[in-house]
Amino acid sequence: MLGTAVLSSMTPWNGSAHCNYSVVTKQQTIAKTVRCIGVGVHSGEAVSMAIKPATIGSGYVFVRTDLTENNRIRATWDNVTDTMMSTKVTNEHGVSVSTIEHVIAALAGLHIHNAVIEVSAPEVPIMDGSSADFVSLIQSVGVKDQDAPLKVIKVLKPIQVSHEKGTAFLLPADERRFSMEFDCSGRLSETSYLTYYPDNDDFAESLSDSRTFGFFEDAQKLQAAGLARGASLQNTVVIGEAGVMNDGGLRHDNEMVRHKVLDAIGDLALAGGVIMAHFEGINSGHGLNNNLLRALFADPSAWIVQTMDDVL
Repeated sequence: MLGTAVLSSMTPWNGSAHCNYSVVTKQQTIAKTVRCIGVGVHSGEAVSMAIKPATIGSGYVFVRTDLTENNRIRATWDNVTDTMMSTKVTNEHGVSVSTIEHVIAALAGLHIHNAVIEVSAPEVPIMDGSSADFVSLIQSVGVKDQDAPLKVIKVLKPIQVSHEKGTAFLLPADERRFSMEFDCSGRLSETSYLTYYPDNDDFAESLSDSRTFGFFEDAQKLQAAGLARGASLQNTVVIGEAGVMNDGGLRHDNEMVRHKVLDAIGDLALAGGVIMAHFEGINSGHGLNNNLLRALFADPSAWIVQTMDDVL
């Protein structure tokens, strides 16, 4: 054990990093190409990645540079094929890329709607387990406005999905909001709750550095099975019987629930447009987040497509 830390009593965080943004009404892309190299959390091998500008209406597209054909994968809710340890998308040829949620959250959190993400392996590099490195890269070059209205998917009636201890809702709302209640399986402290407003709060300051996490005994089982070879205390918050094992403890008292919101932002950004709704999660993860989108789009009476100018 490299050190222990136990969460203190939680105080709800409700958008303390308000920056008074003007709401983005047009599509945006990254201004210039950025590149990074990191470790694949599954393989343990080095993965190179580039985030590039993309055309209007193209959304998020991954390109597997280690393959020469059939290597483009659109990051959309209906291309999600696995949510066990991360979010994986697969194209019609069976070519996939996994662990996409942190880079997609960075893009969506910084209001970038169109981007090409090139990766040299079947997974995005885990970096430090958060979105912080991706955010820093994007902020180093900035965003570029595009001359096209921002597509909005406006939720018209409540949508709910549940599984075991988890539940997720999309509720009609006049502003975008993400709320999460999370109890960390009772391991650390009392239940924590957080609300984040994408059009007002600063993603970089409030969420981006919150890391993925897991239990020590689960990590042992995964690595014994030859999985999660790249997972370590450098990119994952590991929770043991006595508390957090990472040297230095947590970056925030409520880092876990912040990361759950980060994940939800990445997962719901696969909707094909900005969702105008209140997302409410109770111990919700990748599987429920994707099932929530599937339930929404299965009911044509539950949503309409507008532009951001229409809903303001």
